[in-house]
Amino acid sequence: MPNSRQPLQSEPAAIRPLPTLRHAGQLFETERRLNAVLNNASVSIFLMDDRQHCIYMNRAAEELTGWTLDEVLARDCPLHDIVHHTYPDGRPFPLHECAIDRAFPENNQERGEEVFVHRDGHFYPVGFTASPIRDDAANIIGTIIEVRNISEEKAAAERQRLLINELNHRVKNTLATVQSIAAQTFRGRTDLAVRAVFDARMTALSTAHNVLVEDNWESASLISVIERSLAPHLLAEVDINRFRLDGPDARLHPKVAVTLAMALHELMTNAAKYGALSTGEGRVSVTWALSDLGGGQQQLDLTWQEQDGPPVAQPTRKGFGSRLIERQLPLEFDGSAVITYAPEGVVCAMRIPLTQLGWIGQETVEGSLAP
Repeated sequence: MPNSRQPLQSEPAAIRPLPTLRHAGQLFETERRLNAVLNNASVSIFLMDDRQHCIYMNRAAEELTGWTLDEVLARDCPLHDIVHHTYPDGRPFPLHECAIDRAFPENNQERGEEVFVHRDGHFYPVGFTASPIRDDAANIIGTIIEVRNISEEKAAAERQRLLINELNHRVKNTLATVQSIAAQTFRGRTDLAVRAVFDARMTALSTAHNVLVEDNWESASLISVIERSLAPHLLAEVDINRFRLDGPDARLHPKVAVTLAMALHELMTNAAKYGALSTGEGRVSVTWALSDLGGGQQQLDLTWQEQDGPPVAQPTRKGFGSRLIERQLPLEFDGSAVITYAPEGVVCAMRIPLTQLGWIGQETVEGSLAP
């Protein structure tokens, strides 16, 4: 920024942490209390004039940067040139590229993350909020910046990422072990078609886990779950018009995501073997909507519908897929799933109350702690 702008305070006043007005006892007492509050705050606070020169920093800011206020004042340059002058890769970091500095010229509060340079030369990540300061006439005369060191948060997030990757690795190893055990068990005792069905179901389960891994097992995208579950068949089709997917996105609890993925896999497999996708003219429509159940909870209403396939007859017995769909959803989520074997095509209507995101028991604990 150009240095032609006038500083927020006169030069003599800028040499003190906050301007001291000892001739007014009440103002002096207010200043003393304000200094006490700021110097006991855990967040680092910087006060900048309109040249982006630092005219005040509290004790937390001195500890964060390794610089004292007197040393910063003596440098007589933008704070950026002291604590934010270099990228971690060694490139110079010019002031005009600084997000923190934009709060002044753009008259806007800026939030985000940056990497500061400590006085001893090491880099550390920070989260910041930079807000313009206005005078009585609403003119911008400076910037106030709140900064906190987020190194521990970053380290914790990295540890969590590594743990989740390890969890996913072990889950996949477990699934591979199950497949190996099944291969040994099935050898010579069943036909290849049964083995192929088993392997396909294990693959569907693994795919559902992959969707969850992408979001750290916290939740999964509804659209991603549907698309990934149907992907093996969608990619194999030349005519993409055979499929219709329509509905809004939502975040699914991991348990809902896995169960829904398995249900869709069973429906798609059945359609490919006996239903609409077993012929060249058949079509499948998957539509869904979200409805409000009250209390901040939503319900997923999803309909699977097959058309233009071979005539459908009521099955004489229900297989694993039908039992999974019609029993698992009501059992786990107090929902419903009804499969109708209409002559013109199978229809499956699912009603799934969406479990609120978070860890098991969170609602109970937070409810008991609420005031």
